[in-house]
Amino acid sequence: MATIDRHDRNTRQATALALAHALSAAERGLAVIPLSRTKLPALRSPHRDAPVPVRCHGECGRFGHGVHDASTDPGRVRALFAAAPWATGYGIACGLPPYHLIGVDLDMKAEADAPAALRELALRHLFTIPPTVVVLTPGGGRHLWLTGPPDVVVPNSAGRLAPGIDIRGAGGYLVGPGSRTRHGAYATAPGTAHLVPAACPPALLRLLLPAPRGPHAAHPASGGHGQGLVQFVLAAHEGQRNTRLFWAACRAYEDGIGPALEDALAEAARRTGLTEHEARATLASAARMTWQRRTGRR
Repeated sequence: MATIDRHDRNTRQATALALAHALSAAERGLAVIPLSRTKLPALRSPHRDAPVPVRCHGECGRFGHGVHDASTDPGRVRALFAAAPWATGYGIACGLPPYHLIGVDLDMKAEADAPAALRELALRHLFTIPPTVVVLTPGGGRHLWLTGPPDVVVPNSAGRLAPGIDIRGAGGYLVGPGSRTRHGAYATAPGTAHLVPAACPPALLRLLLPAPRGPHAAHPASGGHGQGLVQFVLAAHEGQRNTRLFWAACRAYEDGIGPALEDALAEAARRTGLTEHEARATLASAARMTWQRRTGRR
């Protein structure tokens, strides 16, 4: 019984702390929502039991629409947390004014070295990450906060920029510092708490946006994109080879150039040390996963 009481007391304390941090963020113009210990929105959809899917972004007036509930109004923030007394964290909505926040999520546990991959991209595309807010995750990762132009919509992505680098854009959210999850607490990195989110470098912003597609565009396999994917695989070090090949193959299949680029990717993988069988198996896995994502089948 004492253990249950202590757990309830700890949860109430974590909720009160999360609300305080959320209100502080809202005061700075960051729209927030309550999160559970799983890092998911704390409030479930009010339409979850509907016989047919309901497309509602909060027009019904009830809570439970994820990031669409996010607000900077302190009264609404308090009401959201009151409706979710089990919340122990808060999410910060990306893509909304005034900051149009973009989150660069660096996974420090990925097989590929995400910080090194970001440095490689910066050198290749001639940009630097300016001093900005950095949030440390319980798993040792880092969230870099950047701002985007008001007329540009940055999509969410996972591993598209490079292995281990996820992007939180419009429709996504970042776990706010001060949140507590099953794996620990999120905290602002020393020396960055006083900063405001810096502007995303234009060269990086271009990488985050979908490539323009036109009826007369050159086939990527015959140009720089396909060659860039091959070079990405060739640059792999031991411990990165399979991950880099898989990532590059997924990008190729997503862009419709996978079949044309298979042999070149397999050859690049062999030159880094993978066997023919390993390379072909990874290419097949990438093709299968891309097909499943497109069709929604498993």
